[in-house]
Amino acid sequence: MGRSQFDPGAKGRLPWNAGRQIGAKRALKPQQVWAIRFWLDHQQRVRDRALFDLAIDSKLRGCDLVRMKIGDIVRGGEIRSRALVVQKKTGRPVQFELLETARKSLQAWLERRGGSLTDYVFPSRVDHAKPISTRQYARLVEEWVIGIGLRREDYGTHSLRRTKAALIYKQTGNLRAVQILLSHTKIETTVRYLGVDVEDALQLAETTEI
Repeated sequence: MGRSQFDPGAKGRLPWNAGRQIGAKRALKPQQVWAIRFWLDHQQRVRDRALFDLAIDSKLRGCDLVRMKIGDIVRGGEIRSRALVVQKKTGRPVQFELLETARKSLQAWLERRGGSLTDYVFPSRVDHAKPISTRQYARLVEEWVIGIGLRREDYGTHSLRRTKAALIYKQTGNLRAVQILLSHTKIETTVRYLGVDVEDALQLAETTEI
């Protein structure tokens, strides 16, 4: 409800968003993606490298990413090149690709992790019957971006969801394709999510001749 400016209790009280960045978190640039991969490899964080690569390729929300089970990405003892999960937020299935980089890091992690097809890919260290929490995932993302010298205020779990989608849009200008990959029901949502503005539209128009 807020406080009146005449309320004595409001004096000296900082706004809830003081010092925080409000709005969409930045997508990672390709060189930043590889910098995080290099940093994780150097730190020998096999699990985190697999989690990072899966987040980039899957473009999933954190709640769906942490709930993935081994059977979602493994078939016949090998990492799938394409996988499908049902989203918790919408209840709709979404398909995504797993490129060689992600398949290799996931294979390395699962060989160390072990487990059955019904187990979570990234189990909680407290209770292996449960996945890591979305809060833990957010803390890990914060560690990764700080590890390569980025401001933690500028990035979050949605940065990883947006990264590949933003790159695809930049390279192709195909909003419909990005909409499908992110499983948005409305194109307007995709536009807002990518931060598409007039300048983007003009740059695309300037590179198209008829």
